[in-house]
Amino acid sequence: MASLAAVNADRGRGESHAALQTRPALTESQFDFKIPSRQLKLSIELSSSKESQLMSNANKSDRDVVLVEGVRTPFAKAGTKLKDVHPAELGRTALQELIARSNLDTEVVDEVIIGNTGNPSDAVNISRVVALRSGIPLKTPAFSVHRNCASAMESITLGYEKIKSGTSDVIVAGGTESMSQLPLLMPPAIVEIFGKLGAARTTGQRLSVLGQLLKADLKQIVEMVTTSPFAQTPHKPRISVMEGLTDPFKGINMGQTAEILAKEFGISREEQDRFAVRSHARAVAAQKSGRMAEEITPVFLAPKFKEVVSEDIGPRDGQSMEQLAKLKPFFDKKYGTITAGNSCPITDGAAMVLLMSREKAKALGHKLVARIRSYAFAGLEPERMGLGPAYSTPIALKRAGLDFKELGLVELNEAFAAQVIACEKALNSDEFCKEKLGLSGKLGEIDPEILNVNGGAIALGHPVGTTGTRIVLTLMKEMQKRNVQFGLATLCIGGGQGGSVILERED
Repeated sequence: MASLAAVNADRGRGESHAALQTRPALTESQFDFKIPSRQLKLSIELSSSKESQLMSNANKSDRDVVLVEGVRTPFAKAGTKLKDVHPAELGRTALQELIARSNLDTEVVDEVIIGNTGNPSDAVNISRVVALRSGIPLKTPAFSVHRNCASAMESITLGYEKIKSGTSDVIVAGGTESMSQLPLLMPPAIVEIFGKLGAARTTGQRLSVLGQLLKADLKQIVEMVTTSPFAQTPHKPRISVMEGLTDPFKGINMGQTAEILAKEFGISREEQDRFAVRSHARAVAAQKSGRMAEEITPVFLAPKFKEVVSEDIGPRDGQSMEQLAKLKPFFDKKYGTITAGNSCPITDGAAMVLLMSREKAKALGHKLVARIRSYAFAGLEPERMGLGPAYSTPIALKRAGLDFKELGLVELNEAFAAQVIACEKALNSDEFCKEKLGLSGKLGEIDPEILNVNGGAIALGHPVGTTGTRIVLTLMKEMQKRNVQFGLATLCIGGGQGGSVILERED
């Protein structure tokens, strides 16, 4: 994910993960396909006491955590329709609609928890800002969470824990993100000059410092013209979205991690493009049928509030293999297969869900949509972060007391087509599941007919601080429509983690 102008030029359709090139392209020789001597294995064994506790939750109880409603804004590619909408305003739009749709008495809300990665300087605890703007009472506390791509899933699981423990009964959880508004950062050389300007006491001193600033600006212009858009130089502004999506441990960006998986799992460019075509086709079909509109509330654009964004700006009707084939690999230009077309776009948007204890939901007369059966987070190598769902899902299934084959729907976030396909191959591999996950054998194959049935992030977009709630919201709605008993929402997390939530449909 990256700077706005760069990808617009590359793809002509807005921002993409594929605009995140911050390091030289990886070469074929840089990939080591040997299993590391120090194996990264995942133990999913639970202590007998913990396992007994988790398994006892299989029976419905008053302390079950249920989802009663959810809603989101449309998603729009960064730099397009929602670019001027503050993330707090996106969050307010979603939360006020959630309150209206659920006919919620805001006095009963115990806490508001919202995921966000951009952390705007004028709304540092954005959850509190969103809550108060939405009419949540002053007495109700709110806090923001950050777990990279799973920030908005973390908000749900934290709400789950608060309700399960008995400390809360009603939690608003969600996420909001404006990736359009992530700032450019002043380089140290420029910051130093502004510091001198602030310390100057006389007109002569100020003029002298301004002269230094003009020279630095000229150097900045030269560096911007003569170097790569993503090269780090002393005077050029730093692109915060690009830096945020670069792993500080390995020094590679998310697109490069997808290239690693594509090579290690033998995933072809054709496979990735075919997956991307399917994502767009399903998203367009969901839009045309009205299924997607059921989870979306429109955003009216300031200042006149006459222009309205009412559907996702991303799905492309008629997206073809031929069109995608014209795009060049972005991260590894010589050997790579990851393009703007088979990556998710950088996106703006917000999503909210309402969590309650079963007892409270029934007392207030709310319809129960789904029960949170279990969740899990897991860690893995940062350079293979895209495999995160393969690590977290077995733990979530174990905690839910379910088999993989019992899942009737799966929402697996499409950061990159290669990353999703790699997860599919890993979970269906005896070797991987034994050596990496410590299982007795493979979990099984994900039926393509139950995977991202309304399309995924390649078509819809990936507002990083929001997606974790979006996939849970989409899953809970679709489980009701299709009469599916169990569903999985899962995603990879920058830095080398995976998150999974298992839902059970309520009648």
